[in-house]
Amino acid sequence: MGAFDAQLVPAVDGVAYGLLLFVVAAGLSLAFGTAGVLNLAHGTLYAVGAYTGAELSDGTWGGLALGLVAGTAAACAAGALLSAATAPLARRGHLDQALLTFGLALIGGNLLVEGFGADEMPVRIPDALDTSVDLLGHRYPAYRLGFIVMAVVLAAAGTWVLTRTRAGAAVRAAADDPEMLATTGLSPRVVHTGVLAAAGALAGAAGVLGAPIIGPGPGTGDTVLMLSLVVVVLGGLRSLWATLVAAIGVGEVQTLGVSVAPDWAPYLLFAAMAAVLILRSGRGLAEPHGPEHDADPPPDPAERLRRRLARVPWPWRGMRAARGAQAAAAGSGAGRTATAVRAAAPLLALVVVLAVLPTMLDAYALSLAGYALALGLLAVSVTVVTGYAGLPTLGQTAPFAVGAYTTAKLAENDWTVGPVQVVISAAVAAAFCVVTGPAVIRARGTTVLMITLAVGELTAIAIGQWKSVTGGTDGLAGFPSTQAFWGGEPLFEELAIYQYAAVVAVCVVAAALVLLRSPAGKLLTGSREAEERMRASGHPVTRYLLLAYVGAGALAGAGGSLLIAVQSYVSPADVGFEIAALALLAAVIGGITSVIGALVGAGLIVYTRDWLAGSWPGHGPLLLGVLFVAAVYLLPRGLAGLVSGAPRVVAADGEGDGGAAGRLPAPRSPGDTEPQDQQDQQDQQDRQEPPEPAEAGPPARGRKGTT
Repeated sequence: MGAFDAQLVPAVDGVAYGLLLFVVAAGLSLAFGTAGVLNLAHGTLYAVGAYTGAELSDGTWGGLALGLVAGTAAACAAGALLSAATAPLARRGHLDQALLTFGLALIGGNLLVEGFGADEMPVRIPDALDTSVDLLGHRYPAYRLGFIVMAVVLAAAGTWVLTRTRAGAAVRAAADDPEMLATTGLSPRVVHTGVLAAAGALAGAAGVLGAPIIGPGPGTGDTVLMLSLVVVVLGGLRSLWATLVAAIGVGEVQTLGVSVAPDWAPYLLFAAMAAVLILRSGRGLAEPHGPEHDADPPPDPAERLRRRLARVPWPWRGMRAARGAQAAAAGSGAGRTATAVRAAAPLLALVVVLAVLPTMLDAYALSLAGYALALGLLAVSVTVVTGYAGLPTLGQTAPFAVGAYTTAKLAENDWTVGPVQVVISAAVAAAFCVVTGPAVIRARGTTVLMITLAVGELTAIAIGQWKSVTGGTDGLAGFPSTQAFWGGEPLFEELAIYQYAAVVAVCVVAAALVLLRSPAGKLLTGSREAEERMRASGHPVTRYLLLAYVGAGALAGAGGSLLIAVQSYVSPADVGFEIAALALLAAVIGGITSVIGALVGAGLIVYTRDWLAGSWPGHGPLLLGVLFVAAVYLLPRGLAGLVSGAPRVVAADGEGDGGAAGRLPAPRSPGDTEPQDQQDQQDQQDRQEPPEPAEAGPPARGRKGTT
C-alpha cells in the first residue's frame, strides 16, 4: 500500500497527460487514417492553440472560454489551409506530404516565436482551478482533475460525432469508399478539407486546455508531435478506443515510468513503437483510403507548369537528341568511350567545383562547405536507401551518429589518422545497420518511414543517456584534431580541413557510384521497381535490400567521421531528427536517385540555414521551411530532373539521362512483345501531347504501391 500511495500522484498525472495526448493523437489519426495525410505539422497546430489560449488567459472563466474558442478556431483554420496545401500532392505519396508538412511546421513555429516570444508563456487559469484538492490523502492540482473531466467529455463528443451523425458517416465513407460517397452528392474533397479542419480543431482545443500542463514554448510542438505519433502507431488507425488505451499508456510511461524506472523509461516508448511496427510489417501499416486515392485528385500546379515548359523548343533538346545518337552507337569503341565520359562527367564536375571553391570563399564559408560535405554523405546514404532500395527513411542519422561518436572516441584514444577514422567509423556504422537492418527491410512504405524514425529516436535517446561514453547532452569536445595522413600535421586551418573533407567526400562518392553502376546496383533498382517479379525469378531480394541498407549505413558512418574532422565537436543536436529531415530533403532536392544531386542539395540547405540566416538572425527555421515547401512543389523530380527532363529510360547510376527523375522502369519480361521503337514513339507522343492535369501527377516515390 505504501508503494501504491507513493506513486498515486504520478499515476493520476499519467492519466491527465495521456488524455491530452489522446485528444491530439485522435486528430492526427483522423488526418492520416481518413484524409490520407501524414501531417508532421500537427504539433504546430497544438502550439497554435496553446499560444492563443495563453495569450487570452486572464485568470477568469471568460478568458478561458474565449481562449478555447479562439485557439480552436485558429487551429481549425490552419488545418483547412493544410488541406489546400497538401491537395496538389494527392498522387505523390506520403514522403512528399511529410516533407511539406515538416516545412510548414518550421515556418509556423518560427512565426509563433516571432509573435509570442521565445520564452515559455505563463498561463493564468481561474482561481477555482488554480488550487489543489484532497485526493486519497494527497494534495493534487484541481486543474488537472478538471482537465481529465474536460478531455473525457471532448473524447466522448468526438466519438459520438464520428459514429452517430451524418457528418461522421460521411467521414467513414470517405475512408472506406470515396467513390460511393461521391454518388451521394457529397464531394470527397470537401470531406477531406473538413477532416483536416476537424483534426486541427482537436489539436487546437487540446493546446488551449493543455497549456497549463505542457506550457507553450519553442519545443512544445515537436514534443507533442513525437508522442502523438507513438500513440497513433500503438493504437492503430481503426479504433478510437485503442488509441485511448495507447495514449493512457504513453502518459503513464512519461510520468509514472520516469518515477519508477528513470533509466529505462525514455527507451520504452520508441522501443514499443518499433516493436509494434515490426510485428505489423508483414502486412504493412494500414494505408488510408481517403481522398488521396480518389479518381480525380486536384491538379498539381508545378506539374502543369513543367509540362508546359516541356513543349518549349529549348536549345538543349537537340543536345539530348545527340546524346541519344551517341548511345545508339555505344556498341562501337567510340560509343563506349563517350558513354564512359558521360558517366564520369558529374563526378568530374564535382571535383572541379570543389577545387575552385577555396578561391571564392572566405574561412567561415569554407567551414560551412566542409560541413555541407559531411551532411552530403548522409544525404547520399539516404539516396541509396530511399531512391535505390525504395525504403523511405527518417533514421539515417542513427548510423551517422554511430560514425561520428566512433571517430570522436578514436581521437580521444590518439587514433587521429583520418583514413583510419573513416574506415573504422564506416565499419562500425555498417555493423550497427546489420543489427537494425532486418527490422527495417521487411517493411514497406509509411511503415518503414516510422520504423526508421523510431530507430533514429532510440539512438538519440541512447546518446543522451550514455553520458560516460557520449557526454550526454553536453556532447564530446576537446579531443585531438584529425590528421589527413600518417605523420601529417593536425588539421587546424579551415583550408586544410576543407581540402581533407573534399578528398574524403570525392573518394566515398566515387566508390558509391561504382557500386551503384555495377550489376549489383542494377539488381537493387530492379528489386525496387519489380520486387515480385525479381522474387519469382529466384533473386534474393531481401539480401539485396539488406546489403543496400548496410552499405548506406557505411556511407552515413563516413559522413559522421567527416563531421568530427570538420567541427571537432559532436552533440545530440548534430544527429537528431531535424538533421534526418534535412538529409532527406537534400536527397529530394537533388533528385532521389542522384548521388551528386544529394551533395548539391546538402550544399543548398547549409547555405540557406547558415549563410542566409546569418543576414536575417533568428529566422533560420523560416528559411528552411520555405526551402522544404519550394522543393516539394517546384522540384518533384529534383534539380537533376530539370536537366534530364525525366525520359523513360533511366541510367542505373542515377547521374545519367534521367537519373534524377528518381524512378526506374520495371524490367521488361520475355512476354513483353511491344517493339522498343513503338514504345519510344508512344513516349514521344506523350511528351508532345501531355495528358490532362488531373492525370499529370508524378508517380509516388518508393516501391510500387507504397509511399
